[in-house]
Amino acid sequence: MAVEHSTGTSAPAPGDQTRIHNIGYRSYDGPRLGRAYARRSLYSQSLRGSYGLGRSVKSKVLPMLLFVVMCVPAAIMVAVAVATKAGALPVDYTRYAIVMQAVISLYVASQAPQSVSRDLRFKTVPLYFSRPIETADYVLAKFAALASALFVLTAAPLLVLYVGALLAELDFADQTKGFAQGLVSVALLSLLFAGIGLVIASFTPRRGFGIAAVIAVLTITYGAVSTLQAIADVQGSSDAVPLIGLFSPITLVDGVQSAFLGATSAFPGGVGPSNAEGVVFVLVALGLIAASYGLLMRRYKKVGL
Repeated sequence: MAVEHSTGTSAPAPGDQTRIHNIGYRSYDGPRLGRAYARRSLYSQSLRGSYGLGRSVKSKVLPMLLFVVMCVPAAIMVAVAVATKAGALPVDYTRYAIVMQAVISLYVASQAPQSVSRDLRFKTVPLYFSRPIETADYVLAKFAALASALFVLTAAPLLVLYVGALLAELDFADQTKGFAQGLVSVALLSLLFAGIGLVIASFTPRRGFGIAAVIAVLTITYGAVSTLQAIADVQGSSDAVPLIGLFSPITLVDGVQSAFLGATSAFPGGVGPSNAEGVVFVLVALGLIAASYGLLMRRYKKVGL
């Protein structure tokens, strides 16, 4: 009968397999940059993203194309003014953005969802708020970034016009005054359009839906207001024409600049609001900007929970 002999070795206990490896983890003892640095970083990244910088080539195509489309007409006007030795530019500085409003609306519709919809879609907003950054920092950085991108888009062609006017040896004082008025106008337009675009885009994680919604709001309101203004003008109710302009972002900007910046109004009949009515236009514009910021704050306080 065979007898089994024990080898004298037994399987090691699970605890005997434990090892402690020193892989060099150290506590961070460098400077704490805090909320301000995080806010600036988010602003700069969002601003770069508005023109596709730091992203794929495909992401650069549309914003850069729209930027070129905004500047090319200004360059053509400058070339004509220099070649013909014209006494004035074909378009006033304050009128240029109104004429190119379709391009501006398309830019807002494409970049507002890019700024906020992806964070909603991939649920990264709570990750932002897990750091020192707070809701106000996030909203302020996104708002400021899109407004800055819009200001670059709308101010660049004005700079082209201004440089061209000086090359054409037009009156320096008049051109400088017009250029400054144009910058004030596009600054207001940038804040207003950025706020409206971000509010609309923040309610859907789908970029396509956000683009369609922004285009619809900006286009339908302008079309409806322009139609009602034309009807009022034809029926002899010219006093109602400026007040109807309160209900569209682009006509709101047009009313402000025609009342206080010496611009020629695009309203039917060329009659803009009076100074008293212009105060109402300014208050409504500032109120819309503040309301947009407030709605974004409420929206992201809920999303960040």
